[in-house]
Amino acid sequence: MSQLAEAALAGWRFSWWTTIFLLVAVALYLRGFIRVHRQMPLRFPLRRLAFYLAGNAALAIALVSPLEALDDCLLITHMLQHLLLLLIAPPLILLGAPQIPLVRAIPPALAKPTIGVIAKSRTCRILLDSLTHPVGGLTLFTFMMLGWHLPGPFQLALRSNGWHIAEHGCFIIAGTFFWYPIVQPWPAAERCSRWALVPYLLIADAENSVLGAFMIFSGQLLYPFYAEVPRLAGISPLTDQIVAGAIMWVPMSILFLVPAVTIVVRALQPTTLAPTRANGFANDANLSAVIKRRAV
Repeated sequence: MSQLAEAALAGWRFSWWTTIFLLVAVALYLRGFIRVHRQMPLRFPLRRLAFYLAGNAALAIALVSPLEALDDCLLITHMLQHLLLLLIAPPLILLGAPQIPLVRAIPPALAKPTIGVIAKSRTCRILLDSLTHPVGGLTLFTFMMLGWHLPGPFQLALRSNGWHIAEHGCFIIAGTFFWYPIVQPWPAAERCSRWALVPYLLIADAENSVLGAFMIFSGQLLYPFYAEVPRLAGISPLTDQIVAGAIMWVPMSILFLVPAVTIVVRALQPTTLAPTRANGFANDANLSAVIKRRAV
């Protein structure tokens, strides 16, 4: 067995807090999904459940698998973590349209002092309205992605477990608000033309590509922390950085470009080919009214 494989198996970290959080998130969604699936099977088909579970599985891989154990030894694994936290887990979770199932799962006695307070807060409404807009989502994504990859903050997260947790939390939040305008999980309203989301994705891809290219071609070690730790599988710190930059440049760019192309293709389709509203959505208004009453 290679040194890298041995280190990965020996370094599997079973974080109780992270595991409990993920299990609670899945349990709540399941409880709410069963209810809304019975009321609106066409709005909440089983594929939404599959998407949500896949998104949480991606979070688990990033946060409690050997990727978490090896991220302070290899920049490669650290970039794979960031890929999962920014570009894979958030859109999958949003494709599960989690807002309504999660709200329905919370008991009314608990919903009123939590969701009810947030719903009544003008500040919270303004903040959420700003962050779910493409301008706010892209701004937050840019600030978090580029800011945390600066040498200072990046190495601070490597040396401090608390800051490392904060970094991961920032990526999950930024990824969620970035993908929100793209996925538009029901009952989200369209905030801008779908055409506007093409440059939205291309700008994010350009930022990501520039950062990846700089890691590849800079010719110097951007994160000296990795020169201080034992090397695994004979991978030098600079080679580690180059491969990590390639991961950021190519696979992450694909995850930006595929939805951009999809939006263009769908926008060019004749309107006669657009899917029509299904009759099974007749209970949408009733369900929305129920949700509002639970939060009041």
